Amino acid sequence: MKFEQATKRLEEILAKMQEGTLPLEDALNYYQEANQLVTFCTKTLTEAEKRVEVLIKAREGGLELNPDGTPQMRPFE
Repeated sequence: MKFEQATKRLEEILAKMQEGTLPLEDALNYYQEANQLVTFCTKTLTEAEKRVEVLIKAREGGLELNPDGTPQMRPFE
């Protein structure tokens, strides 16, 4: 799933829940789905932020390079 798809689905869920007419079980299911989507979106944004930080460091000369001149990459934690 792409970030944009997840945010669109979150908007749909929010609209349904704001109507206030959902049975409790349906509302709980939507809430659970929304929670998973929020987790996905948060992780995606965090990873994007880290990628931008790497690019900024590279531009400012603060990036560690491998012998072949490529940036040293470490797994995101």
